[in-house]
Amino acid sequence: MWNTLTNLRLLSPSIPALVKVMVFFLTWTCLWLPIAIMVAIALKWQPPQPLGNKKLPLVASLYLLVPFILWATTWIESVSFAEWGLFWQPTTLISALLGLGLGVVSLAILFGLQLTWGWIQLQNSEVESKTSEKILNPWASILNPSTLLIFLLALWISATEELIFRGCLPNLLQQDYSIIIAAAIASFIFAIAHLIWAPKETVPQLPGLWLMGMVLALARAVDNGSLGMAIGLHAGWIWGITIVDTAQLIKPSQRVPEWITGIAEKPLAGAAGIMLLLTTGTVLFVMEKGIG
Repeated sequence: MWNTLTNLRLLSPSIPALVKVMVFFLTWTCLWLPIAIMVAIALKWQPPQPLGNKKLPLVASLYLLVPFILWATTWIESVSFAEWGLFWQPTTLISALLGLGLGVVSLAILFGLQLTWGWIQLQNSEVESKTSEKILNPWASILNPSTLLIFLLALWISATEELIFRGCLPNLLQQDYSIIIAAAIASFIFAIAHLIWAPKETVPQLPGLWLMGMVLALARAVDNGSLGMAIGLHAGWIWGITIVDTAQLIKPSQRVPEWITGIAEKPLAGAAGIMLLLTTGTVLFVMEKGIG
């Protein structure tokens, strides 16, 4: 194993960028498959059954391998995590908080406008009063202990994915491609990778996922190469959408086609979600010009 890594390090400068990317994912997959099979057996799940609440253990088993894969990649490429945008500085935390705020506010505006225009309807949660009377209160689904757990999971997932798809991969690809082409390829891989969990639901979201990847790449550029803002923005979107989805807070009103609000109630599979990404990208572009 050590000899293989040493040989890869020596050969690395002459290996095409796309080959490096393929080796990266092939290694990750080969290491994960035995673990995934054991987890699936323990969960009594097998394809093509829907994953449902069994998805999280499989995702966790996959992402827990990431630190080892990325460490090996830094050693082979003779780079540091800082070169991929991971800076352990107070400014990184500030950028992450800014990105988090932007992500949450953008979702609030998206759903708020759709509610105002009557494109979606609010599904209230029932809470019981002291008199045993049922009171409709949507905040009961948001302000509960699970919200913090969802946030921590969103932060972990976003940090992992940003380090891979906006940190490691673009830097590898820039060996042979421009920054924009490298970001486009990494965003394409980011979108395609989501097919592993729910292919049927993910296909309509592929353009949105690619665009999301490009917006997050822009967030890194705005943040002077740091992943802080991208991680926060990504976490804000995951957090907000997961809360709305798991609590079933909204539903389409059927007043407009589902391709506007989102096919299968997935924002990234609809025109409204695409507009959210384009607007966020415009805000980031203006921020970059202002900083520059």
